[in-house]
Amino acid sequence: MIVIIMGVSGSGKSTVGMMLASALNWEFSDADSFHSPANVEKMSQGIPLTDADRIPWLLAMQSAQAQWLGEERHMVLACSALKSSYREMLYFDPERIRLVYLKGSFELIQKRLAIRQHHFMSKELLQSQFDTLEEPESAICVDASQPPDAIVQQIITTLGI
Repeated sequence: MIVIIMGVSGSGKSTVGMMLASALNWEFSDADSFHSPANVEKMSQGIPLTDADRIPWLLAMQSAQAQWLGEERHMVLACSALKSSYREMLYFDPERIRLVYLKGSFELIQKRLAIRQHHFMSKELLQSQFDTLEEPESAICVDASQPPDAIVQQIITTLGI
């Protein structure tokens, strides 16, 4: 099984994803590691990525997921997956891939990004993330303002694993 933790930058995807993987004794992967150096450079300069920039990134994750499923590996993937078209590429096997949406207000996320250090995603890109976000209809929706351990427990309980 693969659990994709999605949401805007600063919603807690990596923190929750690592904690969930640890709690389940699964592996964790962050979508950031699938970005090209050119994409990372653009984002670090405060330049939003285009859909054309994202296609190779999405295809790389789709390929990795297919490999993980083929190897029957249990994985947690932290990925923004802001648009429904992106999720269609990643959420291609609903029986074995589950989607969790960490939903948070602009104000909450803005506060988190203001104190976050050493990350290529600039806080200036936050508005573009919210502008791009198409909230999912077929996801487990979790309030991102909760403590991470409570979020992890809610995910585990909802998934029944």
